[in-house]
Amino acid sequence: MSKDLERKRPSLLIEGINFLDLVYHSMVREVRLISGTSGLGLLLAVFKTLTMVAAFYAMFAVIGLRGSVIRGDMVLFLISGILLFLVHNAAIGKTLQAGSSTSPIMQHAPMTPALMILAKTMADFYMFVLSTLIIVAGLFVFKDNLEIYDPIGLILPFILAWASGVAIGLLFLMIKPLMPNLLEAISKFYMRANMVTSGKFFVANMLPLSVLPFFAWNPLFHTIDQARGAMFVNYVPNKTSIEYPIYFVLIGVLVGMMGEFWIRKTVSKSKAATQ
Repeated sequence: MSKDLERKRPSLLIEGINFLDLVYHSMVREVRLISGTSGLGLLLAVFKTLTMVAAFYAMFAVIGLRGSVIRGDMVLFLISGILLFLVHNAAIGKTLQAGSSTSPIMQHAPMTPALMILAKTMADFYMFVLSTLIIVAGLFVFKDNLEIYDPIGLILPFILAWASGVAIGLLFLMIKPLMPNLLEAISKFYMRANMVTSGKFFVANMLPLSVLPFFAWNPLFHTIDQARGAMFVNYVPNKTSIEYPIYFVLIGVLVGMMGEFWIRKTVSKSKAATQ
C-alpha cells in the first residue's frame, strides 16, 4: 500500500510546475483587481509616477536645488529615486495585505501565505516594470541628448528595491497577529521615514560621515545610490554598496518566513485552546 502511495505522489518538478502555474494565475487575478483591467492599471501607475516627478521637479526648480545634485538630466535623477521608492513601499504594503488569513481566497486549498505574497507583490512589480519602460521610452522620444550610462546595471538595484520591500513586509508580518495596532503605526512610520532616509532627493556622496549611519541602515538608500551610479557616467557611489541590500533581502526573507510561519501556528493554537 505504501509503495502505491509513493508512486502516486508527484515529483518535485511537477509540484514546482504546479506552484508556478498557481503563481501565474494568481498574478493575473491580482493585476485585474488593481483597477479592473491591466491597461487602466498601467496608465494609473504611469500617471502616479509622472505626477510625483513633475511636482518635485517644480520644487527643485523653484528652490534652486538643481545645481546641488548629480551633473546630468534632472528628470532621470528624480525618476531613479522616485521609482525605486514607490516600488519599495508598494512591496511592503502588498506583502502586509497578502499576509492576511481572512481573505476569502485563502479559504481555497491550493492557496498558501507564500503563494499569496508572491502573487500580490509580483503583480505589483510587473505593473511597475511596464510603467518604467513606458516612461523611459517616452523620455527618449521627447527629450534630446538623453543618455543612460549602464542600462543593464539598473536591473539589479530595481529588483533589490522590490525584494527588500518584500523582506521588510515579511518582518512586519511577524508582529501582525500579536499586535496589529502597533504594526500599523510602525509600518506607517517606516514608510514616512523613507521619504528622507531613502536618499531619493540628494546624493549619498555628499553626506558627511557624521550623519551617514542615519541613512546607511536603509537598504533602499543603497539601491537608489547604486542605481544612480549605473545611470550617470560621472557618478561613482562611494558610500553605499550593492552587497548590503542583497544580504538584507536573504536574511530578511528567511527570518520573516520562519517567524511568520511559527507565529501563525502559535496564534492558531492559542485561539483554539480558548474556544
